[in-house]
Amino acid sequence: MASLFSGRVLIRNNSDQDELDTEAELSRRLENRLVLLFFGAGSCPQCQAFAPILRDFFVRLTDEFYVLRAAQLALVYVSQDPTEEQQDLFLRDMPKKWLFLPFEDDLRRDLGRRFSVERLPAVVVLKPGGDVLSRDATDEIRRLGPACFANWQEAAEVLDRNFLQPEDLDDPAPRSLTEPLRRCKYRVDREARGKRGPEGGRGAEGGAGDLF
Repeated sequence: MASLFSGRVLIRNNSDQDELDTEAELSRRLENRLVLLFFGAGSCPQCQAFAPILRDFFVRLTDEFYVLRAAQLALVYVSQDPTEEQQDLFLRDMPKKWLFLPFEDDLRRDLGRRFSVERLPAVVVLKPGGDVLSRDATDEIRRLGPACFANWQEAAEVLDRNFLQPEDLDDPAPRSLTEPLRRCKYRVDREARGKRGPEGGRGAEGGAGDLF
C-alpha cells in the first residue's frame, strides 16, 4: 500500500504536522491496513455535510476511547481545495490521525484520475494489497456507519488470497452467514467495467467532473 505514495510525503493532521517522508514511516502507517482515500473540498457543500459523518466513523474505529484496539484503518485526505488556506481550514476540525498530501503535490489530482473520481465527496476503499474494494463508499458510510469496516475487512479476506491461511486456500469455509453476500457485493467485475462507456458514470454531484 505504501507504494502508492512512494517518493512522496504524507503529513499527519496534528498540531506539529509531522511529515512521513521515508519508506519506513509510510509502511508503518499504511501497510496491513484498509486505506480510505477521501476526496473532498471545503468549498463543496456536500463535503461539508459529509465530513462530520466521516470524522465520527473514523474516530469510533480508531480512538481507544471507543474501542479496545484501534482498527487496522488509515485515511488519506486527497484535497481538491482551490487554495492551501481552504485545505487547512477544512482539516482543522478533523482527526489528528488523518493523513494528507501537501497542497503543492500534483498527486492530489493524479489520484482523482487514477481512481476515476466523478463527484465530491468520494471515499475510495483500498485493500491492504492496493486493490480497490469500493470505488465510492460515501453512501455506505452514511447508511451503516462503523459497521462498514467489518464488511470491508471480511470482503478483503475473501477476495484477497493473501489473507487466507495456507490450509484454507483450496476450499475456504465461509466466515459468517453473510460472507457469500459480501463476496458478491464487493467483487469487481473487471470485464463489465472495461465495457462501460463515458456515459456509464454518475453525475457530478459535487462538481468533481472537471477537477482532474
